[in-house]
Amino acid sequence: MPRLRTAILISGRGSNMAALLAAARDPAYPAEIALVLSNRAEAAGLARAAEAGVPTAVIESRAHRGDRAGFEAAMQAVLERHGIGLIALAGFMRVLTPGFVERWAGRLVNIHPSLLPAFPGLETHERALAAGVRLHGCTVHLVSAGVDEGPILVQAAVPVLPADTPDSLAARVLAEEHRIYPAALAWLAAGRVRVEAGRVTVADAPAPQAALVNPLPEPAPLPTPSHRIG
Repeated sequence: MPRLRTAILISGRGSNMAALLAAARDPAYPAEIALVLSNRAEAAGLARAAEAGVPTAVIESRAHRGDRAGFEAAMQAVLERHGIGLIALAGFMRVLTPGFVERWAGRLVNIHPSLLPAFPGLETHERALAAGVRLHGCTVHLVSAGVDEGPILVQAAVPVLPADTPDSLAARVLAEEHRIYPAALAWLAAGRVRVEAGRVTVADAPAPQAALVNPLPEPAPLPTPSHRIG
């Protein structure tokens, strides 16, 4: 079966992009990373993608200031030119319009550094510490028109430690992001994801385990995190 041509959208260093690129080097992985697109020409992730042999493109959001429709039309043209069927947002710091989201409904996925619906938006680690939560984590979700909203594919949780700073907490969460995003993208690219009444089911996935903090099994062609929530 041909692999689904996938674009990764970035705005910065591309840490999660690198995790997806690494997973996609396996020929059995169902998504082919066919494009890395950024809204910032200076995004460090572009060089990392080029080094990996992945085509890159830039649509400068600054050149379309006040014209979100024009910006997204330019992105859409590039995506179509590269034959893209699936989009993974990886630190893409632009809010997409409802029209663009609807066009890509079910084929647009994002990772967010919190256990949504808690702490949408920015500065999630600082806010988690300020709120005194005992668990924090990350969420992979299908994108809907709201900011950091949409059906949840998978979540990973980490404990918040008494001595944590935003940086130390962020580092532990990021390690989990790098585990669950490739797994969730694989499920989506392989057509294993179904959404009913806003809830996701994944075909052939085992039942959720009781433990919230538990690493994904390694190796596995389509890894299933045992700390999946919901």
